[in-house]
Amino acid sequence: MTEREKMLAGMPYDSMAEDLCESRMRAKLLCRKFNDLMPDEGEERIKTIKELFGKTGENVWVEQPFCCDYGEYIEVGDHFYSNHNLTILDCARVKIGNTVLIGPNVGIYTASHPIVAEQRIIHGTEFAKEVTIGDHVWIGGGVTICPGVTIGDNTVIGAGSVVTKDIPSNVVAAGVPCRVIREITLDDLMPLDEQDAF
Repeated sequence: MTEREKMLAGMPYDSMAEDLCESRMRAKLLCRKFNDLMPDEGEERIKTIKELFGKTGENVWVEQPFCCDYGEYIEVGDHFYSNHNLTILDCARVKIGNTVLIGPNVGIYTASHPIVAEQRIIHGTEFAKEVTIGDHVWIGGGVTICPGVTIGDNTVIGAGSVVTKDIPSNVVAAGVPCRVIREITLDDLMPLDEQDAF
């Protein structure tokens, strides 16, 4: 297997393999291009994100600045919005569903390292685990999502949380480590003007 194949399979791999370094450089250059665009260059910003990401749906918007490792392993659905300073370490696939909102200063990390220092320092071994975020999810500001995590549909992750384990659908979850606080119910519906009702 190539080092890239090992990386995507969740196996230990050498991140300094030549083709992986080239792919990361491509992503860094595209991130730099994106982050240097003027705020009113909306069409060019969207075009650059579509070039960077592996898959994008309709109506995708990413605020500046943004950074990632590869870009090509990021998949986002329709109606995606991320606020300022999103970092995605996509050494494994990051799959994000439809109508997802991400607050500022969020980190989504698939990359990990061995616990034993010798493997980490001498051998330089890394590994990565996929992250999946379902449909209609809201990720609050300052959230950290760790490798291997799945977040279910319609869930809200409270600001400042560190998500280390899977979170089910239809819940509010928060904390360090993040845990389910309660289910989302009809009592959570906000009173809206009739014209705003969905």
